[in-house]
Amino acid sequence: MHRAQFPPRKYEEYAYVLDFNSRGKSSTVRGRDGIIITAIGEDRLTLLEVLGVPNSTFEIGEKIYIGKDGRTKVLSVLGKMDYNRISSSAQSELEPVVENIVTENESRFVEYLNKAQPLTPRIHALELIPGIGKTYMKTMLEEREQKEFESYKDLQERVGFKEPIKHISERIMDEITGQSRMNLFVKK
Repeated sequence: MHRAQFPPRKYEEYAYVLDFNSRGKSSTVRGRDGIIITAIGEDRLTLLEVLGVPNSTFEIGEKIYIGKDGRTKVLSVLGKMDYNRISSSAQSELEPVVENIVTENESRFVEYLNKAQPLTPRIHALELIPGIGKTYMKTMLEEREQKEFESYKDLQERVGFKEPIKHISERIMDEITGQSRMNLFVKK
């Protein structure tokens, strides 16, 4: 009898600092204390509690390496956090950091818009992004069939959909704060 093959677990490589306490206590692992950082993973967009290397310094919005090999400032990723359990300053930093992630990872989000499919017979994934109603969705589907979108600018010019970064970020914020039932971007 052989075991089912599970895909390798996906770990975050990078995260962005939302808040840190140089003399903090972990809220996810009992008895762990030190530099406790609240961060958001770049790829899965989950909120994480991270333990920093003693005496290292962190900046809000800073991109830190949390991958498996060669961490320099991070001792360990302690666990996942819920939006309502993070500090109010971490909550207030979240939106600009998310917008930065959506800006920095343009090709990944444009690719999502190029590949997005209907979720049910009545709802298309694109419609769940704020600002995209039936009309924009129809235009987007027609346009991407001719030629995939290459950038946010390309999308804006061909579809007329304004401020894609702002709208995608808004959707991610809804997912992180738990206001949406279905997640397009944030991995549970």
